[in-house]
Formats: sequence, C-alpha cells, structure tokens
Amino acid sequence: MISYSPFWHTLKAKNITQYQLIKNYNVSAGQLSRMRANQNISTHTIDMLCSILDCKVEDILIYVKTESL
Repeated sequence: MISYSPFWHTLKAKNITQYQLIKNYNVSAGQLSRMRANQNISTHTIDMLCSILDCKVEDILIYVKTESL
C-alpha cells in the first residue's frame, strides 16, 4: 500500500498549508483528499508536489507492505 504520511510531515516542515497549495499552486482539493485517504494519485501530481515543495519522491510517499488477502 502507498502511504502519503511523509507528505504531511514535509508540508509541516516546509511551513506550507493545504490552503496555500490550493490557492497559490492550484493543487486540487480532491487530490489532497485522495492523499488523506491513501488513495491513488497520478505521477503528474507527485511530480508537481515535488516541484512545489522542492523535495524528493520519498518526502511525498512510502510503500508499506500489507498482508495478502
């Protein structure tokens, strides 16, 4: 499973709010909502967030192994 928990820590470290991402950088509120729920987002969105936050992919997401069903 992909977890976006690093993203929220990176936002805080960079002192950027979700509101700023939406208003100043035109990040979709829907994309942020999907990230809160650890749902899929596009690589375009990941690229955009890395550019905005001047960070690496690892600062946005991590892979968490889950048990197979």
